[in-house]
Amino acid sequence: MKRVPVVAVVGRPNVGKSTLFNRLTSGRRALVHKTPGVTRDAQRATTDWNGVGLELVDTGGLFSGIDDPLVAQVEERALRAAAGADVVLFVVDGETGIVPADFDVAKRVRGLSLPTLLVVNKTEREKSRLGAAEFSRLGFETFYEVSALHGEGIGELLDDTVKLLPRASIDDTRSDLRLAIVGVPNVGKSSLVNAILGSDVAIVDARPGTTRDSVDASVMWQKKKITLVDTAGIRRKARTTEDLDLLSTMKSLESIERCDVALVMLDATRELSNQDIKVASYPHRAGKGVVVVFNKWDAVAKKSDKTYVERERDFRRRCGFLNYAPIIYISAKTHQRINTVLESAWRVREDARRRVPTADLNKFLTRSTQRTPPPYHAGGNGKIFYGTQVDVAPPTFHLFVNRVAHFGRYYLRQLSNQLRKEYGFEGTDIRIELAQRRDAKAAMRKEDKPRATRRARLKKSGRRKRAAS
Repeated sequence: MKRVPVVAVVGRPNVGKSTLFNRLTSGRRALVHKTPGVTRDAQRATTDWNGVGLELVDTGGLFSGIDDPLVAQVEERALRAAAGADVVLFVVDGETGIVPADFDVAKRVRGLSLPTLLVVNKTEREKSRLGAAEFSRLGFETFYEVSALHGEGIGELLDDTVKLLPRASIDDTRSDLRLAIVGVPNVGKSSLVNAILGSDVAIVDARPGTTRDSVDASVMWQKKKITLVDTAGIRRKARTTEDLDLLSTMKSLESIERCDVALVMLDATRELSNQDIKVASYPHRAGKGVVVVFNKWDAVAKKSDKTYVERERDFRRRCGFLNYAPIIYISAKTHQRINTVLESAWRVREDARRRVPTADLNKFLTRSTQRTPPPYHAGGNGKIFYGTQVDVAPPTFHLFVNRVAHFGRYYLRQLSNQLRKEYGFEGTDIRIELAQRRDAKAAMRKEDKPRATRRARLKKSGRRKRAAS
């Protein structure tokens, strides 16, 4: 697979890097908030401009002046992302003007010896445009006046950016699998991403809520490109007091909607909570493939052969809606059974996209209804005339029956279990839709009768009026 050219967006905090990132990717991938330092991990997204594919990297703010180990990790990863790019977009704030931190960033960027474009953001006001010339003191030949919020000047910036990039097709940016890692805060989602990638790409800290945004990272596995999505921990609504926490939760839910398979991560060292169950329900309701991952298995005390069975039994009892999801037990810290994560996720992805030929499906339905007929109801037995698979991910089946009321949810659940036993569909929900087939001639007579009766009534009424006159 060809390497996709990388464009890194750098600058001091709160100059609009994430807003520019969202504008360039035509989406709302990066979390944007008025609070400085919202972006911590490097946010990545692929896009194209005039047929040229590229990967954009939104980095955390540089030279914030805050003495904190977490902030130091943010800045270290921002510089590392910039060093690995083909082109750097150095963003400054045209509204506040030039500040000492801009000189510090400019010095570090020049030290990278990479093509760099100076982007003066927030120039939608005339006052900001008039003051943009002062940024020439940073030592760059040209600068681009843009408004990331309103989209002004973005076309010219992208035109000149792609001229500096090696050519790559947009097809090179596509992933074979998008794998979202979801869970409550502090269960080890970022640690798992780092363990799979073999590097400390995601920031890990003992404090809950370290990851604020959903962060993409790509890895090659058995000649397949897999995009790992590290999401922010989803908190209980009662504990989501700040709007920034609410935005982080919304980003995590958006990541679930965009993924192919979700890893529902649980902490093996504590009891299953109601919030764990609620988080697990999100990918199920979205129709995504699901793999349940118990992390920190190395820290579980007094394990035995029965511990696995007891833990799985408790999970199946409390999360019955995920009875189809495989369960694996890992340790992101010690890399115990890490290789099973991608294997299970890919297997679920393949099963979710499996199609059953219509002929095979109807033979299966005949065997299934003969073995377990639909329950008797007043008015007769239920009967399946015909069935077909209408969609994948999740597998969706459309059945034509004599009466929908004859098929209760318990019978449909039994039918789903039989489908899973016959064709697999591991890790994915099975949806069955029913349609009541009517006799076409009877329906036509029923529709024509009211119209014929009305015409006859009008004709009779007309004769009466003529007789009276």
